[in-house]
Amino acid sequence: MTHDATADIVIIGGGIVGCATAYALTHALHPPRRVVIVERDPSYRQASTPRSAGGLRQQFSTPENIALSRATLHVLTELQSRFGLDADASFREQGYLVLAGADGEQLLRRNADLQRQQGANTAVLVAAMLRERFPWLDTTAISAGSLGVTGEGWIDPVALMTLLRTSAVRRGCEIVHAAVTGFGATSDRITTVELSNGVRLPTGAVVIASGAWSGDVARLAGLPLPVEPRKRYVYVVDCREATDALHNAPLTVDVSGVWFRPEGRQFICGVSPSEANEPPACDLEHVDYQPFDEVVWPALASRVPAFEALKVTNAWAGYYDYNTLDQNAIIGRAPTHANLYLACGFSGHGLQQAYGAGRAIAELVLEGRFTTIDLARFGYDRVAANRPLFELNVI
Repeated sequence: MTHDATADIVIIGGGIVGCATAYALTHALHPPRRVVIVERDPSYRQASTPRSAGGLRQQFSTPENIALSRATLHVLTELQSRFGLDADASFREQGYLVLAGADGEQLLRRNADLQRQQGANTAVLVAAMLRERFPWLDTTAISAGSLGVTGEGWIDPVALMTLLRTSAVRRGCEIVHAAVTGFGATSDRITTVELSNGVRLPTGAVVIASGAWSGDVARLAGLPLPVEPRKRYVYVVDCREATDALHNAPLTVDVSGVWFRPEGRQFICGVSPSEANEPPACDLEHVDYQPFDEVVWPALASRVPAFEALKVTNAWAGYYDYNTLDQNAIIGRAPTHANLYLACGFSGHGLQQAYGAGRAIAELVLEGRFTTIDLARFGYDRVAANRPLFELNVI
């Protein structure tokens, strides 16, 4: 890229949210002249997308989150028509099973009602029905579970990101590998994006879709943003006692918050820590096995008797782009500059919500308003007012 190049829109971040935004912009009826993705790390070694467990669910407690996931589900039904006959995101439609004890059953049922109102195929099963359908499950202290009968499961994160990115590039999107070091601005607009390679890139609009580092990028523009990296572990385990039925299990979330799902002939599992037990958000190559030994394995063995004998065969760590205010995405225009937009803070939901979020940003940039999913409640106003909109189903 030359020093005198100009972009209509600069997207900071080349993960799945940035690629989905570029896809939506370049495929709009009247696309902007030039879209540029700025991604600092072409290896994606610390990016959230390739380290994701790949889940897609509609079992949320917030209507906007359900709608965003349904947007991605719709894209998966149209992969070949959108991206070509060879397009494949390896969607395993095995569902999510969310378990609840007596104290959580009412909330589970209320959430399931909301999900069905939004079009999701969520069924509530009482303990006896769970035992009949999932004979590998110990339902001790379980009152009910909500099951995504269709439209839930897991996908290949890199495959979907690559489809979106490749399609955007074919429509003219450019990718620059550099870090953003600052912005040039007037009192109300970003005028240039300053890059670590020395380029000052004039621009008409900027989208911050930098995942876990969105808070750092926003501060360069003078915007306080409650988004930071939170480290999460995923453990790969082998279970010789697992039946075929267990290998066909949905992604199952215990009342403890511990989750597991099949992965080939093995399983992956994990748990989101409490605020008091957050691991240091550094060095993704280091995996702490203490949470597995003390929290994950005991919960799995209690809930699934076959898991009493497990062997850890691998593990990895990745970052959530964690919104410390309320664990919901921040999507919309920034208050500091009229041409600065935000798509970040997904708190582990970025893969499944990227397509809808990218489309929403494209609508704001090109039309000045949301036209498909009304995401006004996800805007920055709630951050400025310290008015959280909590998502209750964070996994």
